[in-house]
Amino acid sequence: MKKVTISDLMKWKQEGRKFATSTAYDASFAQLFESEEMPVLLVGDSLGMVLQGAPDTLPVTIEDVAYHTRCVRTGSPNCLLMADMPFMTYATPEQACENAAKLMRAGANMVKIEGGDWLVETVKVLTERAVPVCVHLGLTPQSVHIFGGFKVQGRDQDKAERIVRDAIALQEAGAQVILLECIPRDLAARITDICDVPVIGIGAGNATDGQILVMHDMFGISVNYMPKFSKNFLAETGDMRKAVAMYKDEVESGIFPSNTHTIA
Repeated sequence: MKKVTISDLMKWKQEGRKFATSTAYDASFAQLFESEEMPVLLVGDSLGMVLQGAPDTLPVTIEDVAYHTRCVRTGSPNCLLMADMPFMTYATPEQACENAAKLMRAGANMVKIEGGDWLVETVKVLTERAVPVCVHLGLTPQSVHIFGGFKVQGRDQDKAERIVRDAIALQEAGAQVILLECIPRDLAARITDICDVPVIGIGAGNATDGQILVMHDMFGISVNYMPKFSKNFLAETGDMRKAVAMYKDEVESGIFPSNTHTIA
């Protein structure tokens, strides 16, 4: 697979070409994803739930993510590799720089952080120091206790407008990718249209530029539950490689996510 860069994602957005993304946590699955030409991988703090068995992502440390980032980079040298910055590892711009450096040294091409316009200064500081940033809006799992659970965000007008304003502000601050989780399809479509940078969705309909799934959900083996927005591609194919290929093909063609996997 040819090495994938942020320039490729920008080009695909301009061309209207959709792209697939998955989480990955080790070299073996990273190699599998690369063999099927998955362009973008994320070492997510979701590892706390799917690998460590925790009820949420909060216990994950920067050392955990750095370790798994090194593993994934070994298995997939050519993907665009994003890595999550865990809970309270970017509370200040200075802290964000210190911890982002650990992930970039481990092999990440970009870090992902959760939050709204309070992150504007942090995004500026990181990008000025050569750290590309993906910002995560909507259902931000690290805020699970603020939300009172893993709940859809942006249903009412005020909260929807806040997400739109946050996306614009963070793009202007230098964010190069925006990830939208569990928001209504129309809101995700609006943000995708407004923003010049690539927008990746999960539980946000098929109007975004890209889609991401937790790999355990893709294979139907998640410990806790199967999200409504996910699809068990392994059950349909009976083979992991074919499941990855089917997921990638359905995202690129706009088949997935269908209305069944979309929040109205």
